[in-house]
Amino acid sequence: MKKRVIAVLLAATLAGTLTACGSGGAGASNDTGTTETTKTGGGSEDTMLGSESAAVHLKAGTTTAPDGHYVKGLQEMQKLLEEYSSGEMTIDIYPNSQLGNERDMMENVGMGVQEMCLISTGPIPNFVPDFAVLDLPYLFEDAQQAYKVLDGEVGTSLLRKLDGQGIKGVGFWENGFREVTNDKKEIVTPEDLKGMKIRTMENNVHMATYKELGATATPMAWSEIFTALQQGTVDGQENPIAIIESAKVYEVQKYVSMIDLFYSPCVLMIAQSTYDSFTDAQKEAFDKAAEEAKTYQREYSASYTDEAVRKMKDAGVTVTDVDKAQWKEAAAGVYDELDSLGLNKELVEKIQASK
Repeated sequence: MKKRVIAVLLAATLAGTLTACGSGGAGASNDTGTTETTKTGGGSEDTMLGSESAAVHLKAGTTTAPDGHYVKGLQEMQKLLEEYSSGEMTIDIYPNSQLGNERDMMENVGMGVQEMCLISTGPIPNFVPDFAVLDLPYLFEDAQQAYKVLDGEVGTSLLRKLDGQGIKGVGFWENGFREVTNDKKEIVTPEDLKGMKIRTMENNVHMATYKELGATATPMAWSEIFTALQQGTVDGQENPIAIIESAKVYEVQKYVSMIDLFYSPCVLMIAQSTYDSFTDAQKEAFDKAAEEAKTYQREYSASYTDEAVRKMKDAGVTVTDVDKAQWKEAAAGVYDELDSLGLNKELVEKIQASK
């Protein structure tokens, strides 16, 4: 029933303007690939701020748009936290990078000057190098496999490594599998990608993977991507469907290939000093709300992706399914570069054994 309600809500959401951007790219994103828009998207300030009567207001920042899958999860947690704390606690949500970019927010949470943030894993390896293993291609075959690992011993151990930064890692939420787009031709096999310039994040593992596939990886700030695509500086880019649709990338890129090359989680964080200040009852309410909101956000993201693909197809975009086994084989050489990429080989093996 819950999934059905989510699907209905998504249909309504996607019928409107999800972000204030068009082919000119008013919807920009930071270097981690998450969407930023001006504050003219759907969703109002009233739906972001928690109950005024709550005694504890937790300020939570994200770079994504008010109608995005990150914010929808935070809104669910806001509602649940108010319920489980009997109105004593709430969350004030600040989307659109109002509290800074992802690295800024992570640092602020670590210093205790901001209570919470929900960010992609993009900047985390700068503080906890082991998180970089999550950037490997085809590390997970599907979302359920990712959930099993990230909710289990491996994911828990990674989150605990944030302790040294003054941060409590609450849980892994979802960004999604990263797909590739372009405006030249349908990409079906890795051979089709050879010689193409693909915009990536400034991520050594991602760049090494596209090089292994025969493409030229071109790291570029997301704010520059629409101009670069229109002028042919790059041929394509890669991102989860939620970003491709909400940022209107498909308006300048008519081919989307569902290669599922990388699985991108996001991480909910709270300042350790803030969490330590809670009473036992408040911690129980917070933990319960966070866990249930994580499940909701993952279900929402899956439904969002399905609806977004249908919307893009209706807009005339060619969405291509591929033989992922063929792509996985083509990208396998990256796993021979673990040492040169500075990745924890033992952790990679542990993840592979946990699936």
